[in-house]
Amino acid sequence: MSDKSLNIVVVGGGAAGFFGAISCAHHFPQHQVILLEKTRQPLAKVRISGGGRCNVTHACFDPSILIKSYPRGSQELRGPFTRFQPKDTIEWFENRGVKLKAEEDGRMFPVTDQSETIIACLQQAAREARIDIRLERGVQKIIKEEKGFTLHLSNEEILICDKLLMATGSAPKLYPLLEELGHTIIPLVPSLFTFNVPDSPLLDLAGVSLPVAQVRLVDEGIMQQGPLLLTHWGFSGPAVLKLSAWAARELHTLNYKTKMEINWLPNLSEEEIRLTFSKMKRSNPAKLVMSESLFELPKQLWKRLAQLSSIDTDLRWAMLSNKHLSSFITYLRASPFLIQGKTTYKQEFVTCGGVALNEVNFKTLESRRCPHLFFAGEILNIDGITGGFNFQNAWTTGWIAGCSMGMPTSVL
Repeated sequence: MSDKSLNIVVVGGGAAGFFGAISCAHHFPQHQVILLEKTRQPLAKVRISGGGRCNVTHACFDPSILIKSYPRGSQELRGPFTRFQPKDTIEWFENRGVKLKAEEDGRMFPVTDQSETIIACLQQAAREARIDIRLERGVQKIIKEEKGFTLHLSNEEILICDKLLMATGSAPKLYPLLEELGHTIIPLVPSLFTFNVPDSPLLDLAGVSLPVAQVRLVDEGIMQQGPLLLTHWGFSGPAVLKLSAWAARELHTLNYKTKMEINWLPNLSEEEIRLTFSKMKRSNPAKLVMSESLFELPKQLWKRLAQLSSIDTDLRWAMLSNKHLSSFITYLRASPFLIQGKTTYKQEFVTCGGVALNEVNFKTLESRRCPHLFFAGEILNIDGITGGFNFQNAWTTGWIAGCSMGMPTSVL
């Protein structure tokens, strides 16, 4: 390894940029590392993530399972996750005094439940690594030189560097600069959003949630399963958010207008539901169908689904005909709705699209099109479902890019 000092610039003051800069400066203290952020406030997305608690990562420690949470980039991340995965993220933060906790669904947060804890840790690590952080410095032009780059900044400053890491998230203004350097940019479209269903007969049940339901796009044949939340505009919750990620491009093409079905009882077969109904008819014939919810469905939802499947409010179990029964079962297993738009999930705007993955070496995160140029985070055509997976992509790709940038070219 060479002790020659390099000038290294990291563009983007988010999670991936900070982690990449810290990784590089930690592994190669002889190099000068400059981090550029176009705003006055670095780590803005870290601050608002997880409702201000910062969903740092996910408690999944098997790379082969972990990659299944990435609609785009799963195969490319398999190798990187064997080198830096959630357990390494946990250890990295704990070594710097920040303990993380796992919730029942696997999401991991700082024990303080404050995103400022993560921000303070990253900023302290950057100070200790002597990273030169320069705020309000947007990159307006990148010129590829024989052995590095010349950067023209928004404050009319000019920077010359040997290696360059782009970690600017899905900032559309910078993609043309990367195209000029030979890169293909996959068009950006939203991912992780909720479904607007203005004609839903369940809008007045906003706030009702289920631990598990299956949501399916009828014509596209794409489905996801998980907790579901009824909202005053339609549907949200992990099942919808996961589906929005996996079907991001299809839904964009359809202008977010398509048919969906909800199976409220995805863990039960039609025969099992029918058997439960038959037992109820025998054991409680005089009871009103709507008086007691079955299958642990919320009572309000049970009554509404019964009404929608043409069950009268005064109908008793003894009078439930085979036609009624079949209609109710069909509605429980495939309630139809029409999606007519989307709403951004809280403030956590995520996109799919970005730098084409086949143009990047995932052993180093260096460009295959432009030597000495590296990438980390969401600038790549990688996105994960909700639950800490997008941050883990940022930590992993940032860490590997940082380790790689300081190496002499002959080693890479």
